[in-house]
Amino acid sequence: MSAQPSTSVRRTRLWRITAAVSVLIGLAVYLTVQYITGGPGAPRCTVRGEGDAEAYELSPEQAANAATISAVGSSRGLPERAVTIALATAMQESGLRNIDFGDRDSVGLFQQRPSQDWGTVQKIMDPVYSAGEFYRHLANVPGYSRLPLTVAAQKVQHSGYPQAYAKHEANAAQLTGALMGRDRGAMTCTESRPVDSRAGGAAKVREKLLREFGPRVLPRAGSAAGGRTAGDGRSVTIPVRAAGAMAAGDVQRRGWELATWAMAHSAELHVEQISYAGRTWTAADSGKGWQQKPGSSAAAARDVRIITEQ
Repeated sequence: MSAQPSTSVRRTRLWRITAAVSVLIGLAVYLTVQYITGGPGAPRCTVRGEGDAEAYELSPEQAANAATISAVGSSRGLPERAVTIALATAMQESGLRNIDFGDRDSVGLFQQRPSQDWGTVQKIMDPVYSAGEFYRHLANVPGYSRLPLTVAAQKVQHSGYPQAYAKHEANAAQLTGALMGRDRGAMTCTESRPVDSRAGGAAKVREKLLREFGPRVLPRAGSAAGGRTAGDGRSVTIPVRAAGAMAAGDVQRRGWELATWAMAHSAELHVEQISYAGRTWTAADSGKGWQQKPGSSAAAARDVRIITEQ
């Protein structure tokens, strides 16, 4: 009969097995984080904190999805509170990623379920549609803007973990202030490579603007008000006052809303430069954020100008 291994040998083997399993678990967690965040040195969008709040970062994908959610809320004339509720919900449900999997048949930014009459998988995977459906249900909640965020979100989502939305409220409120232009220039993004090889151009910018913000975001084609497209097909100029009647104090808020939206979608739209209110964001120099633009005219300061790559 062979001798049984000693206690010390068994302990050594157990320690080695435990260490190996720990390494594998750590590697899996690391790879998951890298998949979600893009890893060290990857492009980032930074949301500046208000008051004592700390700044935090989003990946370009997360920023683009958040900007779409905000734009859809804005197109419906909804208050900031509605956008904050929507962003906090998407942060919890999907991490602001448009995923095609989830619990049972849940998919998309808000993990909506085709079997629960939210629409087809194809529709739910469209961020504009899914955000619109979330807001449609939220608007049917009496007094939602006065309810605690967890309560308002739960009345739409019917989640098994309703209190989980609360942990995202502060970040969602910061992000809302940046995306809706109240906190001017509060979000800055570093350059991100285009998400595909298809050309950008003014036509693509206009198409996405109209789809997410609605027809009032640009003047009617051929009107003297603007929405002008440069002859080279690379730029769009949006006269902010043309985006509907608004008080003077709301004009800059609207301008920053449109400028920040363009920056968040810069990879998808192949944006090279954005100018508004005498400040410019340039993809090639994006690490410096919004920079003061010398010598800009008063008229130019009132318009948002988006220039795409060749």
